[in-house]
Amino acid sequence: MPSHTPRFDINNEDPRTNFSDNRSFADVLNVNMSRRRFLQGSAATAATMFLAACTTPSRSVLAPQKPGLAFNAVSTSVADAVRVPAGYRAQAFLPWGTPLTNTEAAWQGDGSDSATAQAQQIGAHHDGMHFFPIDARTTAQNSEEGLLVMNHEYVDPAFLHPNGPNAAPRPLEQVAKEIAAHGVSVAHIRKSAGQWQLVADSAYNRRITGSTPMRLAGPAAGHEKMQTLYSPDGTRARGTLNNCAHGVTPWGTYLTCEENWARCFVNRDEHNREQTRYGVASEHGRYYWETATPSADEYQRFDVTPRGANPHEDYRNEANTYGWIVEIDPFDASSTPIKHTMLGRFAHEGIIFAEAIEGEPLVAYSGDDSRFEYIYKFVSAQPYHRATAGSHLLETGTLYVARFNDDGSGEWLPLDINDPIFQRRATAANVQFSDQGDVLLNTRLAADIVGATPMDRPEWGAVHPQTGEVYFTLTNNTRRSAEQVDAANPRAENYAGHIIRWRERSDETFAWDLFLLAGSPGTYTRDTAITLTDDNHHACPDGLWFDSSGLLWIQTDMSGAIQGGETYGNNAMLVADPDRGIVKRFLTGPVGSEITGVVTTPDRRTMFINVQHPGEGSTPESASSHWPDGGNSRPRSATVIIEREDGGIIGT
Repeated sequence: MPSHTPRFDINNEDPRTNFSDNRSFADVLNVNMSRRRFLQGSAATAATMFLAACTTPSRSVLAPQKPGLAFNAVSTSVADAVRVPAGYRAQAFLPWGTPLTNTEAAWQGDGSDSATAQAQQIGAHHDGMHFFPIDARTTAQNSEEGLLVMNHEYVDPAFLHPNGPNAAPRPLEQVAKEIAAHGVSVAHIRKSAGQWQLVADSAYNRRITGSTPMRLAGPAAGHEKMQTLYSPDGTRARGTLNNCAHGVTPWGTYLTCEENWARCFVNRDEHNREQTRYGVASEHGRYYWETATPSADEYQRFDVTPRGANPHEDYRNEANTYGWIVEIDPFDASSTPIKHTMLGRFAHEGIIFAEAIEGEPLVAYSGDDSRFEYIYKFVSAQPYHRATAGSHLLETGTLYVARFNDDGSGEWLPLDINDPIFQRRATAANVQFSDQGDVLLNTRLAADIVGATPMDRPEWGAVHPQTGEVYFTLTNNTRRSAEQVDAANPRAENYAGHIIRWRERSDETFAWDLFLLAGSPGTYTRDTAITLTDDNHHACPDGLWFDSSGLLWIQTDMSGAIQGGETYGNNAMLVADPDRGIVKRFLTGPVGSEITGVVTTPDRRTMFINVQHPGEGSTPESASSHWPDGGNSRPRSATVIIEREDGGIIGT
């Protein structure tokens, strides 16, 4: 099939599936604030009052001022290049196809690599990423050697194969290669003579793909709705797909988060609630993997239409084994990844941890990246102790969902089958759950029932290292109508997005405000010092990360007509000093790309970011990008190494 045919639905954004009546808790209070009224300050002022009442410092007395942002802002750009401020340099590193576990599996450059080779190469569409110092389990101070771990969100069949994807039925080799290009890469890297290099023969180098065997843990492990032909007892699964952002546990493991996985599956029969609320397809999967020929069990699993007499004879429950957060030990290449069902099942954008405090429960946050979906919080049942911390802390606890009240207060609503309020609301909604595993398999439905606030696509989160404030990007939602506007989502047809933040007051309450409204120059966020200018205007904030000094790095994911246009140019990365309300554009990316995945070495002198899907939407015959190799090459996702020319600290 020609690579330009629009047969494959590779748009990495699942359709809206939340049609509950939860416009927001504003409905409960009979509050209907318009965007204008909110921006004039009523809710923002109330939020400020709540923040001041918290035990942590208020916004005006946060961490000590830091020397920073002493660079000239990069202007918007439509160039097919990575641009950084004067005095910095940027170098592409570990692009898609780089041999990782077999130096003979060299990238061919024309899509002719085999599926076997791809399973030994860096995957496609780099996304969430972390640098683990080689001494991460001891002092964690090594800034010249470590493991760079990244996930791979999806694939572009037009570039993955020599002549694009074949029509259905799909050749098995093409399907196998696409599944192998998903997953996670663990790369052992070292700086030598001033240059970062892959340690090619390292035992740490590893690929986890869409076929890698995994273990299920938590309340849904062994559940009857997890039982399949592959795992009759419901305790095992195969592969991880469509991983977006990530997380890092306090004990030094990597968490990869399954996001837009649902449309990889198809059910041509009646959909159950585990499939309907998540958007499993009705006619064919996104990539037609279920049609792989010759037929094989490995690929038949993507057709979840019931065919046998019971779940042990078919793959009706296969889609239920996706939508989880997966834990990987980067320092043990023989370890089996774990899918943690206690953390909920939805389109996970990432997971971030609050500071782990000795003797207290562990706290983590995750967003459901879809229109009108929710923000969640996990609190472990067992206390954190550094000496014994491990995966068990993620297997029991309470999963909460957020309700943002219009007065600047917020509530964490427990999704707990034993909670009396949850039981009453489920009864009132005429919804039944058999057990806690069933609640977590239907996390979105449970959140609907308790009255969570539908948000404008919750994406990455970050926790301020000094104040403990939690920041979350809400990237956009052009489908929000004027009648659906509320204080936490204050703009109808929200194409530009915003960043919200909160401070915890207790396990079940918090106070929130808006940190930043994205948009064109002149956009002003009420009760802040931030008015966007030519130096910092942007749209669709997505990636988010705090460095150890408290600088907030913001990455954008514009698409369609917004990206590359006259106003915004290509996607970018900005840096903010929340203490002083200063924001500057630090980097712009190649044509068609998303900027994502940011982290530094412990000394903050080397930064790694990812450039995902340059040339998105184009074809090899008329590629809009040839980054990073130039000439007439196929575009490749890649990591970028950023350093100051004088060897100084990034961002200062």
